[in-house]
Amino acid sequence: MKKLLFFFLLMPILIWSQSNFDKAEKLFQAKKYQEAQPLFEEVLKSKPLDIKTMDYLGEIEAHQKSWVKAAEYFKKLKELRPTTADYFYKYGGCLAMRAVEVNRLKALGMVGEMKESFEKAIILDPKHIPARWALIEIYLQLPGILGGSESKAISYSNQLAQLSSVDGYLSRGRIDVYFERYTLAEKNYIKAHEIGKSKITFQKLYNLYLNKLKDPKKARELKQKFES
Repeated sequence: MKKLLFFFLLMPILIWSQSNFDKAEKLFQAKKYQEAQPLFEEVLKSKPLDIKTMDYLGEIEAHQKSWVKAAEYFKKLKELRPTTADYFYKYGGCLAMRAVEVNRLKALGMVGEMKESFEKAIILDPKHIPARWALIEIYLQLPGILGGSESKAISYSNQLAQLSSVDGYLSRGRIDVYFERYTLAEKNYIKAHEIGKSKITFQKLYNLYLNKLKDPKKARELKQKFES
């Protein structure tokens, strides 16, 4: 009898919680993040270990650039789901974005945990492309004395090339741009654009012509061809 009574008392809460979740999910999909957030937070009060709700809240905090709060959600998620690569990647990404905001000394202290998170994502999902991009940026941005390494960045670029030829050429172009090898970057971006023919590949090559090679004619011709 007690179990039955508990069931009937609990049912309205569960129905209300699911109703709020459905509303919040629709708002999130419509990019109405501020409206969705309080609804998800209410759901989490009644279901404190709900994976989807925490994931949505982490994404909302990230959209709002609240990197510390977002990291807290993704840290909890990677603890609850230690075999899900994306939670490690998202946690590392929040740390990386937070590192941009803090002083250099504090940022350097966060690098180890960032790398571990991205490396773990790759272990869990050997085809994880974004984690490799993140590691390329870390090895480019870090000073050599603190672990920065062009060769390691190239190593991850080579891994990307095996998974996606477009990402391989784009990442190699990114490395060339970082070291101001703009002619080599152009060759890699051209190859990426020939294969991908996407807005991303166009933008990389267009920006290179306009901002690095200072060749507005090539930029204009590329834009006209892409838009046609």
